[in-house]
This record gives sequence, structure tokens and C-alpha cells, in this order.
Amino acid sequence: MFGTGARKAVAAAGIAAALAGCNSVAATRGPQVAVVEEDKTGTASVNIESLSEVVQRNPNDPGAYNTRGAAYARVGRYGDAIGDFNKALQVDPNNAAAYTNRALAYRQTGRNDSAMTDFTRAVEADPNYGPAYIGRANLERTQGSYDSALSDLTQAVRLTPESAEALHARGLVYQRMGRHREAIIDFDAAIDRNSYVSAPYAARGQSLIATNQFDKAIEDYNAALNLNNKSADAWAWRGVAQEKAGRRQEAVESYTRATAIDPGNATAKSGLGRVQGGVASLNPFR
Repeated sequence: MFGTGARKAVAAAGIAAALAGCNSVAATRGPQVAVVEEDKTGTASVNIESLSEVVQRNPNDPGAYNTRGAAYARVGRYGDAIGDFNKALQVDPNNAAAYTNRALAYRQTGRNDSAMTDFTRAVEADPNYGPAYIGRANLERTQGSYDSALSDLTQAVRLTPESAEALHARGLVYQRMGRHREAIIDFDAAIDRNSYVSAPYAARGQSLIATNQFDKAIEDYNAALNLNNKSADAWAWRGVAQEKAGRRQEAVESYTRATAIDPGNATAKSGLGRVQGGVASLNPFR
């Protein structure tokens, strides 16, 4: 049973980890890594019941524990998830997917040192396992270890050249290093591989702003918002691009949309402070 199902589970984990914290030029708030996107429909809870039956029938199958652990993570039951990943590793101490999943769960619960240890164990267990490099690089990026993160992500891209999450994550590192043209190339490639995720558009928009390509940045934020119009950061950074392009009225509208979603959004608040002095206040969301 271990193989396709478990690898798909950890691949989903890698996607969420890579795409979290996409607004890397701006300061981020709160936990920026999740094992998998939390399930709001209750589907994962139903799956846990069936997966528990699989575990009972196959108590020596590490894939059964690994898959159920990923389902626990989807509903925010990280302690249970870690417990299942522990069991998977008891059965198979060299299971790179279980180490990676447990590391991602540790990150979600603030145990970054344990996460780093597990990412490294995953790489040692299987040097060709791309999600482990992506997960470790995301942690290294948050710690400011950009050279190490870049090395890990270059290896991940080599192992999985069609991975949108690996390319997006490497773009974020280039962005943090101020290497915006290289970041844009990676974001381009990530979007080519998966054009239905908002984060790479939003990330590319910030690098386009940094290289004074304001109209292109606005186009990227429009695309990001078409995919996810609940992102306060995307609205706020669209406002930045509009403001820099001299489109102050539109900037006010974008900043206002951002503060309607997140009243504490620092980018939007500072933008409104700059532009409202010369533009009549426009806030249709009050």
C-alpha cells in the first residue's frame, strides 16, 4: 500500500509548505507552514474512519499510518498525525515520506528544531526524495539561511523538474536575496506548470514591483485575485503597484479592499496613509 497514496499525501504537504508565506518581501505573521490545507468540508473526517479500518487490517504497513496521519493533519489534529508518523517510522525507520510529514507537522506546532532534524533524516533516508528538500528549504528560508535553502531547492528542482512547488519555493528564496529577475524566471516556470494557484502570481507581482514593472505586477495581482479574492495581501500589493503606476484612485480601492478583509494589514494601512491625502476617501465596504 505504501507508495502512490502516501507519496500523494506528502506531495500535498509539500505544495502547502512551498506556497505558504508567498508574500516574502513583506513581513509575515503567524505560522507560515501547514502540513496540508485544512479540510473545511468534513471529508477528511470521513476518510479517517475508513483509513483507521485500513490500519487495523494492515498494522505493519507504514503507508497506512502515513496516509492516515496526513488525513489527521488535514483536520488540524497534529498530535494524532505525529503519532501515526511515529508508528510508520517504527515499522520502517527509513521512510522518507513519514519523516517529511512528521517534520511538517512539527513545524505547524512550532517545533522547528525537531522539524529540521526530521527533514535531514528524510534526505539521508532517500537522497532522491524531493519533498524533503522543499520542506527543509522553506524552514531554512524562514531562518534566513538563504544559501542553504537555495542549495536544497536547486536539488529539488533537479529531482522534480515539473514541480511547481519547488520552483515557486526557489523563487521565494531568490526574492529574499534580492535576486528578483531570477525569482521572476522561477515564478514564470511555476505558473507554467500550474496556473490555477494564486500564490505564484502574487509572489511574482512583488518582484515585478521591485523591478519597476508596475503594469505587469497589476496584471499578476488581478490573476491572483481571480483565483483567491479573499487574500488581503494580494489586494494590498495590487494597491502598491497601482500607487507606483500613478493610479491613485484605484490604489485607494485596493487598499480599502485589503483592510476590509484584514484591518491590521500593514501594507494596506500604510498605503492608505500615503494616498488618501490627495484622493477622496472611498470605502464601499463600510
